[in-house]
Amino acid sequence: MIGVSGTGAWPGQDVLEAQSVVVGDLVETPSEVAGLPFAVRLPARGPGATLAGQALALLVDLPAELGPHGWKLADRPGGDLARARAFTREDLDALAVAAHGYAGPLVVPVLGPMTLAASTYLARGDRVLADTGALRDLAESLAAGLVEHLAALARAVPGAQPVVLLHEPLLAQAVAGVLPSFSGYARLRSVPGPVAGERVGALVAAARGAGARVVVHGGTAWTALPAVRASGADGVALEIAALDERGWERVAEVVEAGLQLWAHVPPQQSSQCAGPDAVGQARALTAPWRSVGLPAAGLDDVVLLAGDPPAGPDEARGALAGVVRAARVVAEVAHG
Repeated sequence: MIGVSGTGAWPGQDVLEAQSVVVGDLVETPSEVAGLPFAVRLPARGPGATLAGQALALLVDLPAELGPHGWKLADRPGGDLARARAFTREDLDALAVAAHGYAGPLVVPVLGPMTLAASTYLARGDRVLADTGALRDLAESLAAGLVEHLAALARAVPGAQPVVLLHEPLLAQAVAGVLPSFSGYARLRSVPGPVAGERVGALVAAARGAGARVVVHGGTAWTALPAVRASGADGVALEIAALDERGWERVAEVVEAGLQLWAHVPPQQSSQCAGPDAVGQARALTAPWRSVGLPAAGLDDVVLLAGDPPAGPDEARGALAGVVRAARVVAEVAHG
């Protein structure tokens, strides 16, 4: 059955209200659509509530703090990390209330180790990604913290079947060696694809050991697919509007190899006469899917991901409902 979920981001600062809306709306989907509620994150609350801040809050024995250029590793825990961890606890408490009695899939967005290492600086030096040993230590620390987080989530929502959505928008750039150094005058050395796959794979293995499935979101770059496959993930997510014909051919290869596609769909276009275009949003998936020879029935295994939501909670809720309508169109194609 075609699924619908989200990347995790939500506007506003009331996490209980946001989580209640997401769980409620994705539990009450039409019969031909499987709603997959997701743990929300509210970045408007500050740096500690962003994907990077929340991932750093999970690290075991690797403290971090905010510096002039963003997050960096630190010698000891401080106030910045304490605030990030407080947000994590607040989010879990809200999830426990909003999803009370819920049993089923629950998507858990987490920033992946490669992108976290590309976004975080050493205590005294360049990005963590520039140091092979530091990258390994960060991946192992994040894997250990993820296991603890999944255990806490299981206590908060005992009926949850967790699916970790590992965000890796900088994975392809890290492998290609195109990320700038701290100075901006050089580029960081490329991380070999097998090494990148191993670092991501550390989290995949840890999450699977804790009873979760894992989907790796490669952002806009289909060139992330080899590393995703090497990681052993159960599925791959991509922003499908960024894919050209060659990219869709690579997607077809991984789908035929057994990975589930989570299609991060573009926002719906809207007009005063016709309103939001759910059919057009659905066609962004169905047209290239069929053009590369994938069977229409296989669309039933796809999950549609709503992108980062609009500025207001009402608009975000409307956008999520729009993706549900698009999923019904996809279901018609799959069963037609």
